[in-house]
Amino acid sequence: MFSYIALCTLSLLHRLHRIDMQKAVDFVVSCKNLDGGFGAMPGGESHAGQIFCCVGALAIAGSLHHIDRDLLGWWLCERQCKDGGLNGRPEKLADVCYSWWVLSSLIMIDRVHWIDKEKLTKFILNCQDKENGGISDRPDNAVDIYHTYFGVAGLSLMEYPGVKPMDPAYALPLDVVNRIFLRK
Repeated sequence: MFSYIALCTLSLLHRLHRIDMQKAVDFVVSCKNLDGGFGAMPGGESHAGQIFCCVGALAIAGSLHHIDRDLLGWWLCERQCKDGGLNGRPEKLADVCYSWWVLSSLIMIDRVHWIDKEKLTKFILNCQDKENGGISDRPDNAVDIYHTYFGVAGLSLMEYPGVKPMDPAYALPLDVVNRIFLRK
């Protein structure tokens, strides 16, 4: 996660030239697992949140060629549960936040079309508190800002009407990212 945060921040500040990019990429690649996913460290369990961090870091570094897109895409698509939601690793319950972690990674590796977006959209909307606003991790649970952000971000990645587009690597609105990089 820290590699992603460092690369993302340095990129947004136009300072990627200040680090040894090859060493940063080599470390991220060393966290890749045989199942196509990534762990928090070499040999760590594959987890959708960590996969986002590693794929995002590699995208920012221009090094997505290190990823087996089909293998990782399969692992990520296996996160879709019967209720349409996504989980972060095998045998776990669906959680709205993974709509961001999984979808953004699938977009960066060009495999988002492998997910049933209609079922996922329905899952996210079922987690919304229609009276008071906000989104929870699962239907009928208490809403919080974390799941609200990632639920709306997930809807954005699926081009839900009325939601601004998000950049999948930076986790920021696309217009903000474009403004930062076009303003150099």
